[in-house]
Amino acid sequence: MVYESPNYMGNQVFLKRGEYPDFQRLSSMTGMMGMCNMDTIRSCRFIPTHRGQFRMRIYERENFGGQMHEMMDDCDNMMERYRMSECQSCNVMDGHWLMYEQPNYRGRMMYMRPGEYRNMRDMGMSGSMRFNSFRRIVGMC
Repeated sequence: MVYESPNYMGNQVFLKRGEYPDFQRLSSMTGMMGMCNMDTIRSCRFIPTHRGQFRMRIYERENFGGQMHEMMDDCDNMMERYRMSECQSCNVMDGHWLMYEQPNYRGRMMYMRPGEYRNMRDMGMSGSMRFNSFRRIVGMC
């Protein structure tokens, strides 16, 4: 995972193992990479391979309030599947996940590793960003 700002903040791009001879072109593409234009990479982190089940609870409100849904699989459209318009906190119990701004795994993304996330805005997420789809990070990265 590469980030445009120090300390793993700002726009993120998920890269699988491989060579990327023209990152400028790659970072402006949509789809799996998300939609962002990154001029520089200021920090990066390795995502370890996870073996086993995936489990994450998403909550409608901050501090684990409001509707709650437990996920074990990818979700291409949170609104259609759960009738939930916002995800403001989550608890990643097992596995590593990517959360996307738009349905069908598009738009800006955020990497979530196991832990409690009481307020998504505290993670450097802009006030206008909302999550609408979620994907497990499976296999070799």
